[in-house]
Amino acid sequence: MLVITNYARKGGPDKWAPTPSRPERVFELHPRDRDPGSSVYFLRRDDDGVLYEIGSQAFFRRTQGAIEQEILLYLHGFSTTADSAFARAAELQKLLDARFANDPNAKSVEVILLLWPCDEDFGIMKDYWDDQDAADKSGFGFARVLGKFLEWRANRGGDNACYRPINILAHSMGNRVLRFTLDRWTTYEGGMPAIFKNIFMFAADIDNQSLEPGWSGHRITQTARNVIVYFANDDLAMSASKIANTPSNKTISRRLGHTGPEDMAVVPSNVYAIDCDDFNNLYDRPKGHSYFFRTNGVTEGAPGVAFEHMAATIERGRVPAGPDRTLILTV
Repeated sequence: MLVITNYARKGGPDKWAPTPSRPERVFELHPRDRDPGSSVYFLRRDDDGVLYEIGSQAFFRRTQGAIEQEILLYLHGFSTTADSAFARAAELQKLLDARFANDPNAKSVEVILLLWPCDEDFGIMKDYWDDQDAADKSGFGFARVLGKFLEWRANRGGDNACYRPINILAHSMGNRVLRFTLDRWTTYEGGMPAIFKNIFMFAADIDNQSLEPGWSGHRITQTARNVIVYFANDDLAMSASKIANTPSNKTISRRLGHTGPEDMAVVPSNVYAIDCDDFNNLYDRPKGHSYFFRTNGVTEGAPGVAFEHMAATIERGRVPAGPDRTLILTV
């Protein structure tokens, strides 16, 4: 598994000062430091769970391939341990491999984990506020990753060109990381090419107007062919986030992962809204928040309908939805 992270390195003096990579150095995540630094590391995780630093150039070379081989960047949500993030990325890879295994003409998809440091304090609300801060700070590091990739891609050509379409799956507060990453990039660089094929926003913990023109999340819509928002009205994590992000005496801050876009007529035409109310709590009891891969307690281990919708979008290059760009998924 390939991993990009801005976690602090155990024993590393280079937290705040980027240093040259040391290929094949064993990399250990710091066991206590959860404050994002300015250094970003490009890693390989072997089957035995050991991480090795391989550097950006070797990392990008490993991602080269044909258009039939796609990439899915996975941005995890808040209060997620590194071990949990590794496990979910591996689960996604297993499901995607199985999904396309029986069709020799189907695409293959490689999952790459974007690992950002989450807190592990006692108390869910303290974790929430700490992780919001970490998500915002992580935008700086991952914007540097984009810069490195675009520079590397610009120098490729002919047989060395990189053709692999890139998709993103961002879950929960991972969408906040995505929003700040693209905001930081465009703030300093003045614009960004549409380098992503699909951006899948599951249970997005950002304001439900974020994708509208004039909002910082609008840049997400400018970087992808399709932006697919999966939401559920009875997602308990979104209900708590709505309250947490509403200042006193202010209008309630409705979340994108709770209601979908506030007004589909205002967001760009490449935005789709997928209602997951019928199964989110069936798959993830009792919160109804992590419903983007397997079912839970229904057909144990089977891929869920949201995962199937995402896989079909990757496969066809088009989003299954109605003419109004909305769809109610049912089990």
